[in-house]
Amino acid sequence: MGFIEPLTIILVLLIGLAVFTVAQGVRTVPQGEVWTVERFGAFTRLLNPGLNIIVPFIDRIGRKLNVQEVVLDIPEQSVITKDNATVAVDGIVYYRVMDPVKAAYAVQNLQQALTALAMTNIRAVIGEMELDATLSGRERINSSLLMILDGATDPWGMKVSRVEIRKVEPPENLIRAMNLQMTAERERRATVMRAEGDRQAAIQRSEGEKQALILQAEGRQLAAERDAEARERLAQAEANATRLVADAAAGAGDTALRYFIAEKYVAAFAILAANPAQKLVLVPMESAALAGGVVQALELMRGPPNAPMAPRGSVPNT
Repeated sequence: MGFIEPLTIILVLLIGLAVFTVAQGVRTVPQGEVWTVERFGAFTRLLNPGLNIIVPFIDRIGRKLNVQEVVLDIPEQSVITKDNATVAVDGIVYYRVMDPVKAAYAVQNLQQALTALAMTNIRAVIGEMELDATLSGRERINSSLLMILDGATDPWGMKVSRVEIRKVEPPENLIRAMNLQMTAERERRATVMRAEGDRQAAIQRSEGEKQALILQAEGRQLAAERDAEARERLAQAEANATRLVADAAAGAGDTALRYFIAEKYVAAFAILAANPAQKLVLVPMESAALAGGVVQALELMRGPPNAPMAPRGSVPNT
């Protein structure tokens, strides 16, 4: 019995050693990671996701690398612009390990090296820009940083896919000064727009007055032409009426002419008496006077046969 117990202990130790050896030789790599295998400190091969077997006690796991796209925060830092303004800047970098061997052995600490490189180039890019361009040109800054970081990290087996500047913040006193400047600029624009509106309104008013004067002048001209045309027609009508009266008098004798003149004489006095502004009207009602006026008119109308007509307004000699 005393001899069997050491054999049992040795068997248990051998079984334990065998289990430990198997455990040392089997490795399970999770999805999204790649492990490196080192033999006596030298890189030999890569372990891909899944179940892998290595040589126990000879091979060991070197570096465990994440080959998924990683988001790296860039700490906030103070950066001086080209016009000596201080701004607080931070950002994020998206990168992915493309060559695990280079990422494991070409750089000592991948994320630390990438962070330091990004912070240095942020200072370099923003330092060449003025404050206004920095605040409004984030796309330009992102493009410049992406080009620089992607080229600089290529020897490390990395691919920088995107760089984003999250915050570009000036100090409080500079923000207040910028707000005052923006308010003054807006007031200036409003003043210019009001002045332009007043100028346009004045131009429109002047144009309207000009058109009104043109229309008034055209209206007066048209009215004058119509008045002249009416006067011409009236004169033609009077001439025609005079001609008809003369023809009637020549055919019917002095009786018709005397009746016509008397009728006109009485109508003229009726119009004079009907005038509301007339206070006093003296009308010769004696028939002798009326007859005398009619006879005098007949004498004037008769005249010599071929005597020229007296001009209007002239007084015949008695």
